[in-house]
Amino acid sequence: MAISKTVTVTAKSVENFLIEVNAGKHTQYIDQPEKGGGKDAAPTPLDYFFFALSGCVITIAKIIARQRNIEIRDMSVTVEGGLNSAVLLGKTTEDRAGFQDVVVKVYMDADMTDEEKLAFLKEVDARCPISDNTINTTPVKFELA
Repeated sequence: MAISKTVTVTAKSVENFLIEVNAGKHTQYIDQPEKGGGKDAAPTPLDYFFFALSGCVITIAKIIARQRNIEIRDMSVTVEGGLNSAVLLGKTTEDRAGFQDVVVKVYMDADMTDEEKLAFLKEVDARCPISDNTINTTPVKFELA
């Protein structure tokens, strides 16, 4: 298995639950809703997880469409999922901390039948690094810096 690209982001606690995240020359912020102790100044980490998945789906679809000379006139993605927030709050260990399910709803305006669109989305899913890391176990190591 050859690694041809390494992705690195850095995150720094700013104040309370506000976190500054840097990726190259780009800076984003993460926060929590007011009822969770934050100021709701930015999306939550869970939101960014779904941002990444929906953005990857559209990006990979555009790559495949370009490779096959398929015109996608319009495309939108909605991602939703449910989780037991009692786990992340430390109130229970009887469940997973992650999403119980993730549903990716794709609207695509292209000259393809529904069957062709489903086959296309199957390839998108197979080539999307974010969905791959969601579907398959990827080792995560925590180290002290």
